[in-house]
Amino acid sequence: MDSSMTDLLSLIGYGVLAVIAIAVVLGSFRIVNQATVAVVTLFGKYRRVLRPGLNLLIPFIEQINRTVQIQNRTEQLQFKTITSDQAVVYFTATVIFTVSDHEPETVKTVAFKFIDEASFDIALLSAVEASVREYVATRKQSEVLGLRAEIVNHAKSTLDEQLSSWGYTVIDLQITELAFDKEVTDSMARIVAATNLKIAAEAEGQALLITRTKAAEAEGAAIRIAAENEATAARLRGEGLAAFRKALAQGFGESAEMLNEHGLDPALLAFSMWTETIRDAAKEGAGNTIFIDGNISTSEEALRRLQAFTVSKNEKAAPKKADPKK
Repeated sequence: MDSSMTDLLSLIGYGVLAVIAIAVVLGSFRIVNQATVAVVTLFGKYRRVLRPGLNLLIPFIEQINRTVQIQNRTEQLQFKTITSDQAVVYFTATVIFTVSDHEPETVKTVAFKFIDEASFDIALLSAVEASVREYVATRKQSEVLGLRAEIVNHAKSTLDEQLSSWGYTVIDLQITELAFDKEVTDSMARIVAATNLKIAAEAEGQALLITRTKAAEAEGAAIRIAAENEATAARLRGEGLAAFRKALAQGFGESAEMLNEHGLDPALLAFSMWTETIRDAAKEGAGNTIFIDGNISTSEEALRRLQAFTVSKNEKAAPKKADPKK
């Protein structure tokens, strides 16, 4: 073989070596994307974790087994459970979770706890379903709708412990939908309608009772006030009449005494009162007719009676003088 051929073979050999060297160098570097970490194995065994950025590997010996997402993850789960009174409840739940931390042991747990993502999803669904079923199984269908927050809290408390053993932390758990079979929903609607009708009837009865009670109280108060006013009016009328009679008696007595002092017959007062009475009756009358007996004896009898009312107390109290004829 001549020298030219030897030089060509040498050149090819060097080229191959250069390509191998370049491939080795390029294969020694790996880029890990942001929000992820890479799990490195050595001959299939876990070795270390690569952070985001450019990383160096031992060529042909170290391999990136898988990449772990360290961002928040969201899973929507659908399942059904049974209440204590055998009603089927359909749930749709949303779980937000993330890797607990970026420490190698946590990342190792996340990477190798399950064989693949599908297995993890099944385990997550089973964990949430079991937690919810445990709580709902002790409640009746009529209670479940009002206990959504309690169901979430119970499920989250048990799910925290379960996911922590898998290297995850639960950020939030929400039940986005809760439904029953159509037959159950219809029966619950009828129960609610009947309950509302009962409450409305009770409210109307209470309102009617209050209205009638208030009306009776108002009527009683009006009667009591009217009676009190009538009693007050009667008392005032009596007092006024008594005062009028007292003033009338005092006026008659003073008038009779004044006539005696001036040497006049008190019968004049009785005559004056009689004539004034006739005058006022004629003046204030509303078409009535008054008949007056014009007989002289009748008039004299009337005057004597009126004069008897004007006798002073002194005349009544004075003893009668003895008749000298007797």
